[in-house]
Amino acid sequence: MAVRAVRGAVQLERDAADHMSEQVGALLTAVLERNGLTADDLISIWFTATTDLRSDFPAAAARELGLADVPLICAQELDIDGAMPRVVRILAHVESDRPRSEIAHVYLGAAAALRKDIAQ
Repeated sequence: MAVRAVRGAVQLERDAADHMSEQVGALLTAVLERNGLTADDLISIWFTATTDLRSDFPAAAARELGLADVPLICAQELDIDGAMPRVVRILAHVESDRPRSEIAHVYLGAAAALRKDIAQ
């Protein structure tokens, strides 16, 4: 089984812990479903959040989904002028038999504009 990296992002409508949990949970669920993965396939997940998101750690949503034994880390996204606000990004390392070309990267809602080159 190969190690693959899966990217994803979601733009939040507001900086609120419950909203972040809901949206990041939806992102993680979509990544798992679209790639035919289970929690046991996860190696680790990196989360980044833009500087305007301060209500909670994005990784808390993963814990709420039951990902208790997956290593998680949060970091702050670069604060670039003109960048999309209120965005949580993920980089998940997974074990998968899928070829790299068949990995489905998931950009939900308005965050799809971040990677127009990736089919949704």
